[in-house]
Amino acid sequence: MNIILKENVLRLVNQRETESIELKSSLSKLEELVEAISGFSNTKGGKILIGVSNNGKILGVKIGKDTVERLTNKIAQNTDPKVQPRISMQEIDKKKIIVIDVKEGIDKLVLAFGRPYKRVGKSTVRMSKDEYERLILEKHKEKLRFDNQICEGTSLKDIDEKKVRWFLKKAKTERGLDIDESLPMEEILMRLKLTQNKKLTNAAILLFGKLQNFFIQSEVKCIRFKGTDVTGKMVDLKPIGGNVINQVIEAEKFIYDHINMTAWIESGKMERQEKWEYPPKAIREVLANAIAHRDYWSVSKVQIRIFDDRMEFWNPGRLPEGWTVKTLKEKHESIPPNPLIARCFFWMKYVEEVGTGTNKMIKWCTEWGLPEPDFEYTGTSLVVTFRKSKLTEEYLESLNLNERQMKALEFLKEHKKITSKKYADLFGITDRMARNDLSSKYIGSGLDF
Repeated sequence: MNIILKENVLRLVNQRETESIELKSSLSKLEELVEAISGFSNTKGGKILIGVSNNGKILGVKIGKDTVERLTNKIAQNTDPKVQPRISMQEIDKKKIIVIDVKEGIDKLVLAFGRPYKRVGKSTVRMSKDEYERLILEKHKEKLRFDNQICEGTSLKDIDEKKVRWFLKKAKTERGLDIDESLPMEEILMRLKLTQNKKLTNAAILLFGKLQNFFIQSEVKCIRFKGTDVTGKMVDLKPIGGNVINQVIEAEKFIYDHINMTAWIESGKMERQEKWEYPPKAIREVLANAIAHRDYWSVSKVQIRIFDDRMEFWNPGRLPEGWTVKTLKEKHESIPPNPLIARCFFWMKYVEEVGTGTNKMIKWCTEWGLPEPDFEYTGTSLVVTFRKSKLTEEYLESLNLNERQMKALEFLKEHKKITSKKYADLFGITDRMARNDLSSKYIGSGLDF
């Protein structure tokens, strides 16, 4: 080999063993050699130098005319999937060494003698069962996604063409989707990536099909409870079926039928002012997310539970790997479990695709004068709860506060704290009167808004 390659090999020898370099004194320990190849394949790749001691001394190995061929065969026979690394020879100080160049595996699932290995520092270690299973899941996640699976036994007759063309009009208006609604239905669905090999996917049926003929679990159960507990009387119970677009529309109707709207006249304005108990933007976001991101492998249904003091949205499914509910309140990426459904919801402006939905819910609720939404993960479902402000008209009346104290609560609602000096200045009273007013446990504590 040329001098440049020889210098490269000497440089590797001088580095000794690292995460990407393994030194072997001979070919006698074949099993360790194959394990190292699995480890490099499952990490970042690397090189194995045979005929070099651990301290970097060139020992050399005996190389026959079929040594490389036999070594290549041994590696291929004992790795799965078969690894065929580039094997070359080099002569240094009249001693021959073998250099095995191992590339990083595409899916990092190479087994040696039926076991997975990885490279950790200078060592080749066996991969844990959990880590290996996670890698398998990652490899197959595209195949395991519910929304892109072919929905067997379906045809274009199972698609509501009017709903598809309605969707195209809305998507064009909202986001500028450029698909001609006069195109053949098969081509429209293909352009929306809702077919596989000209067959309908689960997403196509979920979005535009006669849904419950195929997926009885795809349903939204809406419940209005009297009081603040699930043991209270069910005032209304409505299961909502149909395609997932209709589910968003009909579930919203149920919600607005069971929450209150306040109305008032403001000085100088002709029209009556109105406001729902909960911000409509947040309602749409959490509802669309629950339907688009639910686990459709699960037999559980999306649930909306409305109580006197709150609304709960139950979404069957799991958080992405490594996420907690805290992640939802921070900056995070978008990892939709059903990206085909999420994409169509995006075109209609039902959801965003940038991982900001939960952050916006928090913003919309606090701007509405409500507490931040609660996020809870039960292990099988994500539960999002919108709570009313404690400052309801009935609650305020029960406190028996004077007019100044009532206005102070409104100040606290916006500014979170108030000093006696600020209180005195706001109402033109003495410091002593301010301290007396603020001694109320309701004012002094600032309440939990």
